[in-house]
Amino acid sequence: MDNPVQNPFPEKKLSTVDKLRMLLEITKTISRSLDLDEVLNLVMDTLGSLLPYDAAGIYLIEFSPIDGSPYIFRSKAIRGYQISFELIEPRLKMGEGFLGTVAQSGKPIICHDVSKDPRYFAARELTRSEMLAPIISNDRVIGVFDLESDHLDAYSDDDLAVLQLLTSQVAIIIEKVWLHEQVVQKKRLQAQLEIARQVQLELLPSNDPVVENFDISAYVFPTEEVSGDYYDWVQVFQDQIGIVVADAVGKGIPAALLMAFLRASLRSCAQIGYAPHIAFSKVSSLLRGSIEDNKFITAIYGILDSTNKSFVFSNAGHNPPLLIKPSGEYRYVEYGDMALGMFDDLHYHQHFIRFEPGEIMVIYTDGITEATNPTGEEYGQERLAKRVLDGFNLSAKKLIDHIRKGVDDFTERKFLDDDGTLFIIKAN
Repeated sequence: MDNPVQNPFPEKKLSTVDKLRMLLEITKTISRSLDLDEVLNLVMDTLGSLLPYDAAGIYLIEFSPIDGSPYIFRSKAIRGYQISFELIEPRLKMGEGFLGTVAQSGKPIICHDVSKDPRYFAARELTRSEMLAPIISNDRVIGVFDLESDHLDAYSDDDLAVLQLLTSQVAIIIEKVWLHEQVVQKKRLQAQLEIARQVQLELLPSNDPVVENFDISAYVFPTEEVSGDYYDWVQVFQDQIGIVVADAVGKGIPAALLMAFLRASLRSCAQIGYAPHIAFSKVSSLLRGSIEDNKFITAIYGILDSTNKSFVFSNAGHNPPLLIKPSGEYRYVEYGDMALGMFDDLHYHQHFIRFEPGEIMVIYTDGITEATNPTGEEYGQERLAKRVLDGFNLSAKKLIDHIRKGVDDFTERKFLDDDGTLFIIKAN
């Protein structure tokens, strides 16, 4: 066990000026580091020249991952103890022992004789007196500084004043280190998100499909760097393409990983030639065995036939497609089954639509219809249908921009609370 650093001149009592000078030197030394363990150990290595001790430790308050309750956590900065604190369970809670009392009250303690105070936690047989001070930052206790001595009446009010000055400096440096760690972590996360975003962009089609007798366009409007929405198309036969629009539960990297899984699985099914309902059954089974509970994907997958002007599709818990005729008549195609990966052994149905000349189908995700204005009102299916009717004569690509502007205006330029995807199929 590490031995404490003692005052090299114990017989000579340090003056207040000497203590302040030493305190300044300690502060200068520890302020140069941005590593928390290093900072705390530097404090302990230099403290003995200022306030002699036989055992000491700096303890930071952390929170239980089980119930969120605070407890005293041992930092690596301890000296002079003959036991391993990792083996002590349960850990001291707020209000327990000297440490817990100081952490809870935010007030220091000087105990001249620990044998007469029931709050003393006997971590050392030789300890006779003890001094503790809270480490306070922004009016909250973030830790406790603890000194123990083998002598009775080892610490005075003057010693406590010096320790409190030191703890105030330590609190500032701890907060600086934590802030630095947060900045580093944020930069690391941003870098990871940027990489994931670039990967996801590579997964999306680089262009709209060119299909005889149809005008087609699609786009994802993400709210984060990495979207949970996804669309794709793949050539199945010369006159047929497979089309998918999907929405994974959640956002960010986990949702994007689900999308990558879906893309690989559905493209494999398309190459084999599986019908949409068979493909969904197989993909759902694979998802069920590979993802966590409460993770699922809603999706529409269908085969667009340019010769017959037909669309054969299955709907796995996704929003109903909007179908609008040149006459202005419209309907939402309310066919659907369970989301992919939600339950074991799911089976899906197949539905058939034959396009009339000029007819439009809009496949979308709920980020469009559930976008809210400042009062909390949703954009909704009716507004979407009316917006499409208003831009009925536009090209598919321009119609997407037209719809987005409508949602943008409705939400007062906040646009989407969730990722939004539009896939427009317009029959010529």
